[in-house]
Amino acid sequence: MRSLLDRYEPFIAWRYLYRRRRGPAMMTLTIVFGALSLVALGAVFASKGEAQVVGTSVALPAMLLFLFFGLLNVFSGFTAVSIIGVTIGVLALVVVLSVTSGFQQSFKQKVLGVNAHVIVMKYGQDFSEYRDVMAKARAHKHVAGAAPFVFYEGMLAAGNTMSGSIIKGIDPVLSPQVLEVRPSMRLGKVEDLATRGPANDGGPPVGGIFVGQEMAKKLKIKLGDRVRVVSPKTDLDPSAWNKPGAGPSTREFRLAGVFYTGFEEYDARLAYVNVKDAQTFYEQGDVVTGVELRLDDIDLAVDVKDELYKDLGGPPYRVIDWEELNHNLFTALRTQKAAITILLTVIIIVAAFNIIAAMTMLVIGKTKEIAILKSMGMRSTGVARVFQTAGLTIGALGILLGIGVGMVTIVILRRYNYQLDPHVYLIDQLPVKVNLDEVLLTACITLSICFLATLYPALKAARLEPVEGLRYE
Repeated sequence: MRSLLDRYEPFIAWRYLYRRRRGPAMMTLTIVFGALSLVALGAVFASKGEAQVVGTSVALPAMLLFLFFGLLNVFSGFTAVSIIGVTIGVLALVVVLSVTSGFQQSFKQKVLGVNAHVIVMKYGQDFSEYRDVMAKARAHKHVAGAAPFVFYEGMLAAGNTMSGSIIKGIDPVLSPQVLEVRPSMRLGKVEDLATRGPANDGGPPVGGIFVGQEMAKKLKIKLGDRVRVVSPKTDLDPSAWNKPGAGPSTREFRLAGVFYTGFEEYDARLAYVNVKDAQTFYEQGDVVTGVELRLDDIDLAVDVKDELYKDLGGPPYRVIDWEELNHNLFTALRTQKAAITILLTVIIIVAAFNIIAAMTMLVIGKTKEIAILKSMGMRSTGVARVFQTAGLTIGALGILLGIGVGMVTIVILRRYNYQLDPHVYLIDQLPVKVNLDEVLLTACITLSICFLATLYPALKAARLEPVEGLRYE
């Protein structure tokens, strides 16, 4: 089999695409937008404030115009437009996939910072053998930590301000081995949850409570302030709700810490108390809601869940992994990512039609040359390969430029730290994560579309009869 260097089709294809422009206008525009790109990138990476904002806004359009006029110095207008079309499609797909992957990773980190990898729960309200369950779980080789928890909804009140909350009772010693409580603390220490002390306004010692940063702002509280926890029903048994004294119950805590997860849902609603205080408040005795587990490898969560479920003997126990616990969130993210990918692929398909148009015009313009090549003995398959090579060259250049500009855009986004409204997006900063396999997949899909786009003009050129091209010569 002959090597690529032994074949003449690539050289003919390049000769057909290459069209050197000697006029100064294109070169001048190329230099101008190249300089503008450098200035904009310099503003992004070397400055702050308004100059950085302007640089971020100008950098991408300037780079695309620089590439377009640079291509016009080498190729025809049809070819340059086709290459830029592919470039924009690949650029958009690379950037958007990186942003959606960033959202997935960010949500995963935030969720796993507050939730365990695997949770063991029990049907009913009599989970008193949780210590035995923890012992069985710790015996598993992939379980790195286990801790009990109590979970219920209630209200937090400070002064005349109230807010709905999820109160979670955790063990100050065991829970930090399972949850990312310690790294998320902004004020106070995890150990403070185990101590009782007087509030700022005096009085008998009370238990501590941690609240999210947004919750602290809403209630306008600071360390040491009293916080009232209001429970709608203190008894978890529905049959006891109508008994005397079974109405809403209130207990005071002292604000011992403020945490920040970066996830609006948790920072605005979640509160931690000592698991013993939670049990006392609910008057449920030595009973917990469940047991949380941390694994040494999160990818084994499903396997550990299934094995632990068998070890516990099945019902009345229920074992849930982290993804099942947040099924709706991650399903929505995957669905959104797939839909966006399909929509942005349409841009590449539109660019492929530009390739069809460019190659068709090239076939029409090179009719005489094709006829001469065929009359000299070149086969129809060789002619087809010439135009397929030309089309794939356009696609390959567009892919390389698109990936290059896309990576620069991603670096700009990371540098700029684009802020988001946490009330809308749940997180406060635009996350970006580049997956090499997604970039390679984008390149392969684009190259495949470009290959399909070359088939029609290649077949049209291959079917051209030499006599038709030379009839009027």
